[in-house]
Amino acid sequence: MSLIIAEIGTSHEGSKKKAFELIDASAASGADAVKFQWVYADEILHPDTGFVKLPTGDIPLYERFKQLECKKEFYKEMLEYVHLKNCKFCCSPFGIKSLNELLEINPDIVKIASPELNHYEMLKVLRDYRSEQKKQGKSPVPVILSSGVSKLSDIEKTLDILGTENVSLLHCVTSYPAPEEEYNLKLITNLSSIFGIECGVSDHSLDPMLVPAISIGCGGSIVEKHITLSRQTEGLDDPVALEPEQFALMVHVIHQSEAAIRHYGKEIGLQKIKEQFAEAVGIEKVEKIIGSGIKFLAPAEKMNYGRTNRSLHFMESFESGHIISGNDISILRTEKILTPGISPEYYDLLVGKKLSKKVEKGAGVQLTDFLF
Repeated sequence: MSLIIAEIGTSHEGSKKKAFELIDASAASGADAVKFQWVYADEILHPDTGFVKLPTGDIPLYERFKQLECKKEFYKEMLEYVHLKNCKFCCSPFGIKSLNELLEINPDIVKIASPELNHYEMLKVLRDYRSEQKKQGKSPVPVILSSGVSKLSDIEKTLDILGTENVSLLHCVTSYPAPEEEYNLKLITNLSSIFGIECGVSDHSLDPMLVPAISIGCGGSIVEKHITLSRQTEGLDDPVALEPEQFALMVHVIHQSEAAIRHYGKEIGLQKIKEQFAEAVGIEKVEKIIGSGIKFLAPAEKMNYGRTNRSLHFMESFESGHIISGNDISILRTEKILTPGISPEYYDLLVGKKLSKKVEKGAGVQLTDFLF
């Protein structure tokens, strides 16, 4: 049976009442795991990153994330309630502080979102925690990685840090919404073969059935999809989330796909799934969704590469000759209007180095900014 994850994310908007309602809806809709996001704005964005459009108007994206911050006690209460509903508690941290606090409450699954696939400093902390668990004779906490807006080499670097024990991978297209035809679901089998781990899909398309059901036919064993009480509310991901009835429909068609694979085997089972959806949307669209199986950035996410995932940014403006300390640069998403910086892998190299010119706060860090 596949693991079906209901991604609440930040759709609760800090309200315990709404969070409980979302957990209830997730469990009633057939989810196996319920996922939250542990948000601290400072770990995600520079304050000057730009604006986000909401039904109430444009507001700074940084401020929107500040509004979504919750205390550790909130997440602990959510974990306990998720367990009462016989589901697993899954959560995404976005930096070292949120990761450490998440690990303190013993989650069932740690989810690394696509933009954090190259947050190497955070990944090293998670690696060390899992290593310590093994030394104590415990099984390392399961980790699920999303691989949207990434290249094959990016996934390799992440797995070089974390290893593959109790690690699984979700193929993803980082676009909101993501076109179903760009999902290239045949890649699931190939990624699983390349890295020797379980793979599935994190789906940001709008259709509740196509990508999730076909992913099972393409060898997927995990499906993650956003859930919301209403697409008309103001959660950042609500416009691409499924309402409870749609989520329950998705769970149903996933189980139908699983039954087809069990009954007919992989090859004929996939053919049956293709035929089922070809009647509704045409075989050409179904074949496009399945794709070539070759790993590349989907057209819808190409422009996000380097902006959505992490790079180094100056936290303040500094004059030429300034010696950089660890707090002067941060590993952030670039997002809206700032310029991307170099890879987070250079963080340790730059601490203690002298600037060769004046730099502006928020700007992406470049090697040419420094004297070596």
